[in-house]
Amino acid sequence: MPNLARRERLLLVDLLEGVGPDAPTLCEGWTTYDLAAHLVVRERRPDAAGGLLLKPLAARLAKVQGDYRAKPYAELLELFRSGPPAYSPFRLPGADEAGNVVEFYVHGEDVRRAQPDWAPRVLDEELSEALWKRVASMARLQARRAPTGLVLRRPDGQTAVARRGTPVVTVTGEPEELLLFSMGRQAHARVETEGEEQAVTKMLEARLGI
Repeated sequence: MPNLARRERLLLVDLLEGVGPDAPTLCEGWTTYDLAAHLVVRERRPDAAGGLLLKPLAARLAKVQGDYRAKPYAELLELFRSGPPAYSPFRLPGADEAGNVVEFYVHGEDVRRAQPDWAPRVLDEELSEALWKRVASMARLQARRAPTGLVLRRPDGQTAVARRGTPVVTVTGEPEELLLFSMGRQAHARVETEGEEQAVTKMLEARLGI
């Protein structure tokens, strides 16, 4: 079985290298340089990476990420390409695959879809199913701030109830598009929405994701 995390890592590095350090991303306020620094800090500085989730650690994270942002772009890409160091939690058995497939795919799309001439990426079945499993398992967490009920549905009819409630908005799309939608990239996800107009508008403007 191919290592999806390793494959997505290398694809993301190639993408970052190809567009250069000053390209825009879908991450508000971040260029590709900022994104590269984030990816390296996340794996190499677990003492600071907690600031991604814990506000008391946010200032420390900002400082550490700023220090890495001062390194040459090419150096950051090589650090990221080489994978997590021996002391990183992502070196624990199974952690890279469990924690990075979605992270690297989404950030790849953050770069790809921010470019004016972007084209959709065609996914193989294995990656598509891996992303759907994450959509289904994380739907309620990602939609905890959703303003209405939310159902995520694949074209084949498989569904994940992200938030119960009425009115309900149903979002239909391929797994990768549902993933992007549920992680706060609603404006850039190729999906179809069904529901009351006001509810759909609120959902499109909501802050989804962790």
